[in-house]
Amino acid sequence: MIDEILKQTKEKMHKSVEAIHRELATVRTGKASTHLLDTVRVEAYGSVMPLNQVGTVSAPEARLLTIQAFDKTVVGEIVKAIQKADLGLNPQADGTLIRIPIPALNEERRKELVKHCKHLAEEGKVAIRNVRRDANDHLKKALKDHKLAEDAEKEAMEKVQKFTDDFIHQIDDMLAKKEKEMMEV
Repeated sequence: MIDEILKQTKEKMHKSVEAIHRELATVRTGKASTHLLDTVRVEAYGSVMPLNQVGTVSAPEARLLTIQAFDKTVVGEIVKAIQKADLGLNPQADGTLIRIPIPALNEERRKELVKHCKHLAEEGKVAIRNVRRDANDHLKKALKDHKLAEDAEKEAMEKVQKFTDDFIHQIDDMLAKKEKEMMEV
């Protein structure tokens, strides 16, 4: 029973860290990253779909993204979707190729983005702490129902706390790396 609670706790915390990793990847830095466009949805073929299903996104240079559309008829929709995503990017279509120059960020915008990243990281930490609280509640209930001994409960709670510390440390590391990347000029 303890093993199951610990396993679920670790899985949930890991999923929270992965979610924060994905969120941070979509935040713009001064460098081109294909993840910048992960949130872009394109209206094509009568439905709304992710950008990577209508074209190939690549970063051939440090300050340039390109999208090779699979079909020439969706190029206009891709351009509209990128503009609508409000990423501060200006796509330029050329046949089936769309070029997106990545402008350098000014100091004020960098600081805003760092603040946003800190907010995302804090949300991740809160999610991890909520998982810890749930796990501890399950352990306390099991103790109350006489399904496990006090020593086992205490030991399991210490493991849950160690998981919490490890995953929060991972989020802090991701945030520090992203912050460093953003503040580079």
